Amino acid sequence: MRTLRTLALAAACALLLPACAPLITQSPDGSIRPLNASADGDDRHLMLFGHDVVAYFTEGRHRRGDPTIRTVIDGVTFRFATHEHKALFDRDPQRYMPQYNGYCANGIVYGIPWGGDADSWRIINGKLYIFGGKGSRDGFYVDLPRNIALADKYWNEEVKGANAFVQRLRRYIFNRVPHYQSGAELADEVRRTGGGKS
Repeated sequence: MRTLRTLALAAACALLLPACAPLITQSPDGSIRPLNASADGDDRHLMLFGHDVVAYFTEGRHRRGDPTIRTVIDGVTFRFATHEHKALFDRDPQRYMPQYNGYCANGIVYGIPWGGDADSWRIINGKLYIFGGKGSRDGFYVDLPRNIALADKYWNEEVKGANAFVQRLRRYIFNRVPHYQSGAELADEVRRTGGGKS
């Protein structure tokens, strides 16, 4: 009976909440890829809700980009606060690209592509990681090397080419990873271990 309720809930979510799911784009090579993007005006796939990905590196803060200063790569729009930031990005986009296409890095540790918040982030080993909030960020830092390795594994083996909504259902409802922790369990571990660095 519980399985039937779970399936019914999943079906209802699929029908009622498609607009809440992070977007999926198709690259020029035909591959499908999930990313944490939103629609805004003519920008159908706006990375990180229009925040300037270069500002994290050059200013050490999150900052909204100007809709008139932008670059589009594979159908994904990046906005910048200054023309200088746009020029830096255009010279080397991979340097500024958020890991896991902007999804919460701690969610990817569990194979679950949840949206990340542009104001919850860290630069680790020269790479930009986005989180779903302070709790997720603190949980990621409990065992940073392990969590980066797990997130890289699940991103490359499962999430990167998947439909984000289907992947969330699969890993959150039907087939959780062996090391899965609920929000409460993760918060307890953060308290117990001191939470790493946040």
